[in-house]
Amino acid sequence: MESIYLLIPVSVVLVFGIAFAFWWSVRSGQFDDLEGPGFRVLMEDDLPKTKIEAPEAEKAEKV
Repeated sequence: MESIYLLIPVSVVLVFGIAFAFWWSVRSGQFDDLEGPGFRVLMEDDLPKTKIEAPEAEKAEKV
């Protein structure tokens, strides 16, 4: 019976902590874009980009 005196306040504090963490995450925008990160993983942005060289005639005009 004495453990109830400890467990009830601990559970109330835990509920308030979880509610605060959820409120903070909603207010800071954690749930704004749920699909974007999943699509961003599939995009191939990490490939090295090759520089397209201009034809010889355009190189001569720039010099």
